[in-house]
Amino acid sequence: MSKEKLVVLKEANIKNNCPECFHNELMVTFYQKQKFGKFIHKTTSEVSNDIKCLRCHCTIYPVNWTDDIERSFNYYQKLAIPHKTSVKFTSLFYIIMLVLIAIVGIAVYIFTQKIIEF
Repeated sequence: MSKEKLVVLKEANIKNNCPECFHNELMVTFYQKQKFGKFIHKTTSEVSNDIKCLRCHCTIYPVNWTDDIERSFNYYQKLAIPHKTSVKFTSLFYIIMLVLIAIVGIAVYIFTQKIIEF
């Protein structure tokens, strides 16, 4: 089982009015999903976003966006450059691979030297 984590790519305050409380401070945040397992760490290309009001702490969904919020969102979306998708192997993976290679090497050595005959 792998664990998923959202890594913050870009976080910015925007000076637009909240549709709920009409306070003019919103926070837009862009996240990139990363998966962590026992053998690999994978960075995905999936980017998500979130807009919250700093006063009433409500999440503002795209249905409630005004034109000003949408323009600001599009601007900051261009600034949020995601990390490259990658797969990194953990040290546990490398240890298991070395052990398996050693076992195969020992087995080949035993059968070529005819120490044990079958």
